[in-house]
Amino acid sequence: MSLTVSNLARSPILAPLSFNVAPGELVGLVGPNGAGKTTLLRALAGLTSGMGSVRIDGIALTDMHPNARARRLAWLPADRGTVWPMRGRDIVALGLLPLGGRDEAAIDVALAAVDASGFADRDVQSLSTGERARVLLARALVARPQLLLLDEPIANLDPEHRLGVLDALRGEAKRGAAVVVALHDLDLAAARCDRLLLLDAGRLIGDGVPNAVLTLATLAQVFKVRRAETGWQRA
Repeated sequence: MSLTVSNLARSPILAPLSFNVAPGELVGLVGPNGAGKTTLLRALAGLTSGMGSVRIDGIALTDMHPNARARRLAWLPADRGTVWPMRGRDIVALGLLPLGGRDEAAIDVALAAVDASGFADRDVQSLSTGERARVLLARALVARPQLLLLDEPIANLDPEHRLGVLDALRGEAKRGAAVVVALHDLDLAAARCDRLLLLDAGRLIGDGVPNAVLTLATLAQVFKVRRAETGWQRA
């Protein structure tokens, strides 16, 4: 599945931008707070309206029936809140609704992919923020969508599970999905993503392999940081 974005803009946040994501790509979306990452992801999911087009395999998102769109893509917002007192397993099962049924084997696979099997039968309201985040990610993965749009899926996770989630996303890309993930951890973004899209003040100012996007000049100018022997420091 290919994603094609042409002259997409969302006033007043996003300036017109264009890019493609190919099947099998794990693309990191990076930028400082307020750069427009969430706005862009929401636009790619068809949750906002405005200028430009988003096409999946050449079909405009706006021309797709909602059910067809739900079968093709999964959207994971940064909000980890849940409203209903449901078991984790039942939350994951909601991701299968567009396919018209419940598949316990698929639910088990998705839970295992994010190391959430051990608390799948607990009420999500009783889980820690990190545990709940993994359950919600499993819900996004369970239907094996062709396009994954994920807003900070590793926030609130410990180092082991941050790596585990990115391994799971690499697995999704390996099976042919196109994955776009917003990340604030620049080290992990550089180490695990095939490409980076760099947003700053609503403008797409970088698109390429991590080392070409996260240059010393860019880190200082956009993120106001520099690398030092003791770690990141303010520039």
